Amino acid sequence: MKKIAVLLSGCGVFDGTEVHEAVLSLLAITRAGAQYQCFAPDIDQMHVVNHLTGEVNTEETRNVLVESARIARGEVLNASSLDINDYDALVIPGGFGAAKNLSNFATTGSSCHINPIVETFIREFALARKPVGFVCISPLMIPHIYGQGSLGTIGNDSDIAHAFNEMGGKHQAAAVEDIVVDEANKVVSTPAYMLATSVLEAHIGIEKLVNKVLEMID
Repeated sequence: MKKIAVLLSGCGVFDGTEVHEAVLSLLAITRAGAQYQCFAPDIDQMHVVNHLTGEVNTEETRNVLVESARIARGEVLNASSLDINDYDALVIPGGFGAAKNLSNFATTGSSCHINPIVETFIREFALARKPVGFVCISPLMIPHIYGQGSLGTIGNDSDIAHAFNEMGGKHQAAAVEDIVVDEANKVVSTPAYMLATSVLEAHIGIEKLVNKVLEMID
């Protein structure tokens, strides 16, 4: 049975993983007959957001691995413990955690860097020529991992698309239900909640992404 790693960035759209995107990814993997294992880096979140009010709580700190366990129902491993031989592919849901915790894109834009633990984790899949699916805002990491001319989409946001291209990638606009496939790098991306107005819209693109990722496994 194919086994897919899922990289989380906390719990909650404004400071971690977008919960719907994570659950939809896990459901799509399971429905396709594969297994999943959640991972997250053992690092502090950039900040903590009150999801009811949208305000940042400056007096509270949270850990990305601990918060990701909320989504994974406790079944989450430290990203530093990856054995690439155990996994066939990787899926990375979105949420601001991808731009705040996995990388610092939220504060630095196209001059951003990826957290070293996270970069090592994703690069393991790239070096092993194993497919990776990037959801929502997480495709912003594609140019850093795959280099000049790598393809991806975050939908049609012109500012983020421009930043994607500035980092060396080649952005392709896509509708919410679409995927963009970089065959050369075995990379798949979809806009999800960059464009989705409902959980059903997000589901359509995410399921296509997961199915394509599974199809690309050697």
